[in-house]
Amino acid sequence: MESDLKGLRIDKSQKSSGEPSGWAVRWIIGGILLFLLLGAGSTIYQRMNAAVEVEIQRVVNAASMGGAGGRTILNATGYIIAHHKIQLGSKVMGKVAWIGVEKGDKVREGQVIVRLEDDEYRAQLRQAKGNLAALEARLQELLNGSRPEEIAVAKANLDQSRADLANAKVNLERIRKLTDAKVMSIQAFDDAKARHDIQAARVASLERTFDLVKIGPRQEQMDQVRGQIEQAKGQTAFYETTLSNTVIRAPVTGTILERAVEKGEFVTTGFVGERGAKGYVVSLADLNDLQVELDINQNDFAKLGAKQRAIVTTDAYPDKRYQGEIEEISPEANRQKATVQVKVKVMDPDEFLRPEMNASVAFVADEKQKAGQAAEARAVIFVPPGAVRDSAVFLLLDGRAVRRPVKTSGITPQGMRVEEGLMGGEDLILNPGAELKDGDKVRRKD
Repeated sequence: MESDLKGLRIDKSQKSSGEPSGWAVRWIIGGILLFLLLGAGSTIYQRMNAAVEVEIQRVVNAASMGGAGGRTILNATGYIIAHHKIQLGSKVMGKVAWIGVEKGDKVREGQVIVRLEDDEYRAQLRQAKGNLAALEARLQELLNGSRPEEIAVAKANLDQSRADLANAKVNLERIRKLTDAKVMSIQAFDDAKARHDIQAARVASLERTFDLVKIGPRQEQMDQVRGQIEQAKGQTAFYETTLSNTVIRAPVTGTILERAVEKGEFVTTGFVGERGAKGYVVSLADLNDLQVELDINQNDFAKLGAKQRAIVTTDAYPDKRYQGEIEEISPEANRQKATVQVKVKVMDPDEFLRPEMNASVAFVADEKQKAGQAAEARAVIFVPPGAVRDSAVFLLLDGRAVRRPVKTSGITPQGMRVEEGLMGGEDLILNPGAELKDGDKVRRKD
């Protein structure tokens, strides 16, 4: 038993070091290294397989854009514009009481667009009509002449005055005789004679008045009133027109491009005032009458002529093509830009075209031009100068950047002309960075 207890005693000669065993350390270090290797590998893999976002533009073969009707002789870029854009103003000043259109609304010719407050204009019209009515009544009075009652009054006054004159004459004769007989003084005779003369003058005046009453008004008086009536009619017509001008109507059938005023805003007839008055209420245009405005380099201007046919495309809808022809050529050139402005009429516009859109125009050769320039019938490719790097471009093909060497012949207003290397229809990478390499994964930028 004692020997067994001795066997259970701890051997104090064996001291614990407190350190892990060698195999444990090796496993821990190996796990850490494996974790680091997996992380680094994942990061490298992700970087190697990440697709770079790039901007893409479809390469257009300008010669093929001419279609079946002819070969393209010149390409140009510009903007869609409305042939006739109207900023609809007001003929009178006033505050907007009602506006009935929004941007993009289609309107018919004569449709009411805006109403201005018209209280003042209605009051002015009523005043003018009242003045006209008074003058017309005055003229009618003159035309009717004197009434019988007026003639009777004038005759009665004349008869009474004649009776007074006869009485004054009898009295004068009586005083004359008494004066001759030295019964009355000379003063009494002079007074009697004065009364007689005054009464005689009164009779003469009433006789002329009676004659005028019988004849009626003078022609000059009637002509004067007629002139006043014409003046009043003109004033009434002016206020009627002014009142009607508070209702602003669409001058043509078209589409509202801009709504410039709101209810309560003040509209003026001239320039925009310091207090915020608006010079126009809306702008509109007929979107079935569109043009492309172009600035043609003077070096290329000789290639074009009146009514030159063209194909119009837009950046927004590159697959849609519109027939066009030159409708207007500026009579003068732009000295600073060395260009001549040309406007191309879009023959068949639709709802996809909008004013101020970017547009490309390919001018098509007519029969004479095709015969004289047949030797130049090859692909005409223009690309943005920033897309060319070290005499090459990068194309998007199956999700990767493919380097394509090209031969260029200089920069034109349409871009850098590519003589060899591109045929048209390729997806061109715009502005490739220095880090982009042939074969790198890329994806189209949204």
